[in-house]
Amino acid sequence: MIPAPSTIPLFAIPFIFLRHGETDSNVRRIVAGSLDVPLTARGREQAQAAAAALTGSAVTAIYASPLQRARHTAEAIATAVGLPVALMDDLQERCWGVLEGQPQGQRVRGTVPEGAETYEAYAMRVLRGLAAIPSEGTPLVVSHSGVYRVLCRTLGIPETREPVANATPVSFLPPPTPGGGWQITI
Repeated sequence: MIPAPSTIPLFAIPFIFLRHGETDSNVRRIVAGSLDVPLTARGREQAQAAAAALTGSAVTAIYASPLQRARHTAEAIATAVGLPVALMDDLQERCWGVLEGQPQGQRVRGTVPEGAETYEAYAMRVLRGLAAIPSEGTPLVVSHSGVYRVLCRTLGIPETREPVANATPVSFLPPPTPGGGWQITI
């Protein structure tokens, strides 16, 4: 069973989410999933631009997936803002099994490819990782589009058909009043 948002300390404070910079898999529309693919030159530029945008921000801690596309994006930001990066295995992208390395068009919604994580198992893993982030300051979570989708679904934020843009900071703001909804600003 997926934990309620009220049981996750991070969900009591504002935080920032950032999807990693561009990869060749993004460009070619290939399922990367748990494959450890590198950033493209453009992805490295995007990471630097995100670092510049977050310099002087309220970010007090950085948590990232250990997959190099997220780790290298987080490290660029960490250098700019003078903070360490805490790598968290639970923030890795969903394992898509036999679909990894294949065109995204081969994915069939509602089916679980051989060797893949179910959505429920993936969401539980991600939420376990997010629950380990202390509710203090303004954390930055650098991860993957799948983690963003788990965040949106868990917090009741409508998802768009397109994935969150690469290396674009998204502020998650808790409900301003009891019973209100979460909001995001890009």
